[in-house]
Amino acid sequence: MATDEQRLRVAVLGAGLIGIDLADKIRRSKKLELALVAGRDRDSLGLRRAAGMGHPTTDGGIHAVAEGGPFEAVFDATNADSHVEHWAALQPTGTTLIDLTPTGLGTVIVPGVNSHRAAGRRHLNLVSCGGQVAIPVLHAIAQRCTPTYIEVVSTGASASAGRATRLNLDQYIATTSAAIRTFTATPDAKVMVNLSPARPAPPFRVAMTVLADGIRPAPVRTSIATAAQAVRAYTPGYKVTSLAVAPGRISVAVEVTASGSRLPRHAGSVDIINAAAVLLAEQSAATSR
Repeated sequence: MATDEQRLRVAVLGAGLIGIDLADKIRRSKKLELALVAGRDRDSLGLRRAAGMGHPTTDGGIHAVAEGGPFEAVFDATNADSHVEHWAALQPTGTTLIDLTPTGLGTVIVPGVNSHRAAGRRHLNLVSCGGQVAIPVLHAIAQRCTPTYIEVVSTGASASAGRATRLNLDQYIATTSAAIRTFTATPDAKVMVNLSPARPAPPFRVAMTVLADGIRPAPVRTSIATAAQAVRAYTPGYKVTSLAVAPGRISVAVEVTASGSRLPRHAGSVDIINAAAVLLAEQSAATSR
């Protein structure tokens, strides 16, 4: 494991809300050194903020990252449509690419559920913010009963959804649905997304409905509580706000409030996926040294 003097050299690709919060989280990590923040607009607010935090910046995008290494890990905080090009450019460099876009490519990782699968793999995908919230709970439920149908409704503040997030909503839904089916062995999963313009902005909320056979209430409740506690180890604002267990049906709601110094509290969607990404960088890059 790296010491403070041997921090792992990483780069962030993308200078939007997600990228800048990543930069802040990496700055506070004892295991990572942020060597570059790359965007495509030299006048963007994100690059100016990154520079103001003292990080090297470039408007050269993926080409600057590919040529500016070596990096132990690169975080892709751009959009799903661009990610294939980014992986093609970075694959020959030997870096670990951590994908925060909803492409579904690479090895899909949800910390606390299957983070062991990241070891030795250089292309990691974090599903989506909604997936990072829902899958730990749904996976825990699936260990205690046999789900036949799962429905997940994510509601986030409109102010916390940037342009890339809005452009990728179709991919978000498809990738999250596929990951839920994989992690729960459930044949039918439906995912919906709401962006709320309400003021004050609401916290990120994910409501889950599970139809299942063989439900035993006490073990289900215990497993959900254990899963939530594991997520709170890296996302303190993660909280199960309601849970109802009835014959054939489980209803769970989770809220995530952001705890980072640069995020508003309602941006829990950004907080959880970025926290998961930094955790993976600290773990997977360390094993690849």
